Amino acid sequence: MTKGMMYFPRMLDKIRLHGRGELSEEYHANMGAPRTADAACTNFLRVNYGVLRQRVLKGGTDEEILDWCYTNGRRLNEGDLLVWNGFVSKLGWNDFATPVLDEAKQKCGAGDRADLNTITDFIDFDEKRRD
Repeated sequence: MTKGMMYFPRMLDKIRLHGRGELSEEYHANMGAPRTADAACTNFLRVNYGVLRQRVLKGGTDEEILDWCYTNGRRLNEGDLLVWNGFVSKLGWNDFATPVLDEAKQKCGAGDRADLNTITDFIDFDEKRRD
């Protein structure tokens, strides 16, 4: 989390890795694409993904970049963070992202895993933070 905001640091990490040519190609198509967590996050902050990407590549900490978003988009309050974190933590659970989650589970041989109910669950599994 960055200043209480889930997912934001992951999005910035992907931008940085991509900028260095180190991001796995499987993530490229979804970077900032409509109906993705990146797009939802930048929309919630009211910043343009491409402009954010340029800012991230200039350098700075996650906190500095979130402050930049607050200046150039909108500042989130505690209620906004509660709504955002609730949304992103349940993404993929009986919503528009469910087919994406199901496809990702199938691709990696985890299609039968009933415990991987959300995109967050799957990311933790895929990145070896969960068995």
